[in-house]
Amino acid sequence: MSSHREAPEIAKDPVADSTDLYAFVSPDAAGTVTMIANYIPLEGPAAGPNFYEFGDDVLYEIHIDNNGDGFADVSYQFSFNSINSIPTTFLYNDGPIESLNSPNWNRRQFYSVTRVSGNGRSQVLGKNLACPPCNIGPLSTPDYPSLASAAVHSIGNGRTVFAGQRAEAFFVDLGSIFDLGDLRPIASLHNTFMLPQLQNAPGVNSTANVNVHSIAIQVPISDIAYGGTAPTNTAATKSSVGIWTTASRRKAKIIDSEGGSGIESGPYVQVSRLGNPLFNEVLVPLAAKDKWNAQPPSGDKNYAGGVSNPELAGLLNVLYPGAFTNLAAYKKPRADLEAILLTGIPAGVVAPSYSTFTGKTQADMLRLNLAIPAAKTPSPMGILGGDVAGYPNGRRVTDDVVTIELQAIAGATISLVDKTYTPDAAIADVSDGVTGAGLSLLTSFPYLGTPYSGYNVPA
Repeated sequence: MSSHREAPEIAKDPVADSTDLYAFVSPDAAGTVTMIANYIPLEGPAAGPNFYEFGDDVLYEIHIDNNGDGFADVSYQFSFNSINSIPTTFLYNDGPIESLNSPNWNRRQFYSVTRVSGNGRSQVLGKNLACPPCNIGPLSTPDYPSLASAAVHSIGNGRTVFAGQRAEAFFVDLGSIFDLGDLRPIASLHNTFMLPQLQNAPGVNSTANVNVHSIAIQVPISDIAYGGTAPTNTAATKSSVGIWTTASRRKAKIIDSEGGSGIESGPYVQVSRLGNPLFNEVLVPLAAKDKWNAQPPSGDKNYAGGVSNPELAGLLNVLYPGAFTNLAAYKKPRADLEAILLTGIPAGVVAPSYSTFTGKTQADMLRLNLAIPAAKTPSPMGILGGDVAGYPNGRRVTDDVVTIELQAIAGATISLVDKTYTPDAAIADVSDGVTGAGLSLLTSFPYLGTPYSGYNVPA
């Protein structure tokens, strides 16, 4: 194990674990872009007496590269501070929490937001901004939506921010994917290793009815665009930006043996990052995850082999004998995946006016073309569903990124760069079988819905 002991994929530091990143042109606020960074995965709603919160000792950041070099040109930093307002109780609250300044609420959390430009200039956008409490139940948080609404803060110049608990919106069948890719919708094809033939079945959403902690910020497009001007040419390289998140901890910490408190010192050290969904989980070797988490995207050419020759693609015809013969016979580097995940898709590959290309630097960043408007009728399949405003052009909350990426790895996008390739017929059924149906969502900022309460969590 590397010296970066906090790296979440190996040491599992959930408070600093970047779990999901969403970035999209806001459908409800013209001229703005929304970015949502999720941390602390799989929060059980019934989490008392010590409920989930952001780490006071963690620096959370959302980074934007607008010139294609894999380094941040704009960063939004979030630092948190927690207080106990009722020092005599062990409880999170000793009565109903009916407002963000309720005297019954003991454990409160506040944060600051700072914008840092590529030249190092920093601007504090907001201080002492209140987080909402966790959603405990009908006695403790009787009107949770109003508490969350009060925690949406305007921080000037068209910027809006929220930080707090939300309902998890990422849907995925983890149980099937990591059981050697035993996808339930095509289980009948899975007779490898002399297993009995399995029956096809619907997917099981492993993240149903759990919560997550979200940092959401909505800013004018000009705030992150190259040159500070909102682009209009959808085919231009400078119209697209790369976005990723990180979490960092201080380099040294000394723990007081008597009081249990600690003193932290030294520079912040990055321990977690996230760009494209599932890049870290599926394309980076387990032994390299600590190192990958500690580096900026600019060095991702060192991990390009996992993209150009993905391990899962090589296993598909073994796991599903005879179903992916064309993919098995294809021996060229996967230029389609390199474009989707590492450089962005150049204009002309999908359509003359479509591009997410940011330059030749290979970097795992979620790329967003700021000139492409929000779709009026979005497809959860994004580009594979004919919707150029969806993944891999950014990522919306409702995008089915698991199915999109599984089908892309299975060869659905090879023909975009190699017209001689014929995708296997089985690709049409490649999916984990989970959709976003029934998710708790909002139609406006911060989009992720009311978190499940510990008392009322669905069975």
